Amino acid sequence: MTDKPSVVIVIPARYGSTRLPGKPLADIAGKPMIQHVHERALQVAGVDQVLVATDDERVASAVVAFGGRAVMTDPEHPSGTDRLAEVMRQVPAEIYVNLQGDEPLVRPQDIQKLVEGMLHDDSVAVGTLCHVIDADEALNPNTVKVVLADNGDALYFSRSPIPYPREAVEASYLKHVGVYAYRKQVLQQYAGLPQPMMERAEKLEQLRLMAAGLKIRAFLVEPTGPGVDTPECLERVRAIMQGEVFTEAVPTLADIRLVITDVDGVLTDGGLFYDATGECMKRFHVRDGLGMKLLEENGVRVAVLSGRDSATLRTRVADLGIGLSQFGVKDKAAACRELMALAGVQAEQTACIGDDSIDLPAFGVCGLSYAVADAPAYVKQAATAVLQTEGGKGAFRELADAILEAQGRQDVVSSAQGYSSVMSKMAQ
Repeated sequence: MTDKPSVVIVIPARYGSTRLPGKPLADIAGKPMIQHVHERALQVAGVDQVLVATDDERVASAVVAFGGRAVMTDPEHPSGTDRLAEVMRQVPAEIYVNLQGDEPLVRPQDIQKLVEGMLHDDSVAVGTLCHVIDADEALNPNTVKVVLADNGDALYFSRSPIPYPREAVEASYLKHVGVYAYRKQVLQQYAGLPQPMMERAEKLEQLRLMAAGLKIRAFLVEPTGPGVDTPECLERVRAIMQGEVFTEAVPTLADIRLVITDVDGVLTDGGLFYDATGECMKRFHVRDGLGMKLLEENGVRVAVLSGRDSATLRTRVADLGIGLSQFGVKDKAAACRELMALAGVQAEQTACIGDDSIDLPAFGVCGLSYAVADAPAYVKQAATAVLQTEGGKGAFRELADAILEAQGRQDVVSSAQGYSSVMSKMAQ
């Protein structure tokens, strides 16, 4: 009878995070964040050793100070898996668990389930975790989704919502939790594996393993707590660990990266005119068109969303060069979510403009919502704010100017020099 394979938990902890420098040492309830992760890892039964892999002496010193072991690694590693392979050459084991150093709320029982799953079935080359999410979160490209075979083996990982709910069929989604367990043999061959097209496209290194034919088993757990990627994430985790209520910051126009606009009653005055052939004609305001182009040229996407569909409308959108649009829409909430996914933004980075009841579902899923000045009172009450301009008379341009001002680009509308920087690309 063979002995149980040795298991080591490795906690990567880079000091030089782009969005939150020095985050392994960020204080949470009187301890550096890395210590919280280390203490939770020590609670996992059946593990022979827990260590921190870092590229910075400050992190290593902090780990030694609270009684942990630190291993110095090359700061030039292109991925966490490459860093783990370097640790393997210094610390012998049969199974290596890669537990991220920015997950202070990790549950020891989840890691236990991963370890036990690897020990139970030696045919599994790589293990990881996943949990159920709703359709809204599935549209976020920053949330990695996974689909599984009946035995729990991963079929594919993607930033897109998988499976895709064609024809509005209800679908269920699983979020991939970035904790891995590798057998020694996988790490030994990882550096020599070619980088496939799907890894380059999705920017997901686990797809390299799948392309090489390695089995990745995903173990289902309960939804996990938030990790720490940004200063706001850090404040949220601090509040949770100290039993306090965290109040989400209200989005502002400075945060907006996508504006979704209705057509009838917003870009037009709502009037419908038909020519002798039966073609519907609408009156658009040229200042709205220029506002759209100004936003697009300054990093804010614009999407047109309409419950109607006509050749006139499609011609106007094409003239303006708007690449994001949906016509003949019945469910505006679902359409807004899809447009956010296509633009690669989240709800708090999205503003929408509407004028009537059909736009209320869109108001509910966007971070900010605006009603035109002549909208019904109940629509105004549901909006974040009410514009001073009526629909079809430059309401969109009013919001566009406000966004540009909030983002420090008012020069492109208020000065000849500023406008000249983008005028060659403008169209009304």
